[in-house]
Amino acid sequence: QVQLVESGGGLVQAGGSLRLSCVASGSIETFNDMRWYRQAPGEQRELVAGISNSGSTNYADSVMGRFTISRDNAKNTVHLQMNSMKPEDTGVYYCNGRMTMAGYLRTYWGQGTQVTVSS
Repeated sequence: QVQLVESGGGLVQAGGSLRLSCVASGSIETFNDMRWYRQAPGEQRELVAGISNSGSTNYADSVMGRFTISRDNAKNTVHLQMNSMKPEDTGVYYCNGRMTMAGYLRTYWGQGTQVTVSS
């Protein structure tokens, strides 16, 4: 069973930094791509950042220049470095991976980790 386990969330003041980690039960190279999503209370889940196996990345406009997604294939881990954090970054952050299996694109989610940014 594919599992994604997240860690690194917590409480930080505006302007501070957090580093999230997502560890996969298997090689992350089996995923087509890895992503970080977040969901604020009362709002829909949104894509924050993504990284493909080729290393290409994409970011939501709201985090561009502040967040960095990266992979460590040897440790089966994807990271999200969050700098210059703002209160609007508050939410539950989810690790996501997509994998093609038996002709279907399968999606896997981590359990989520809470990030709270205070003013």
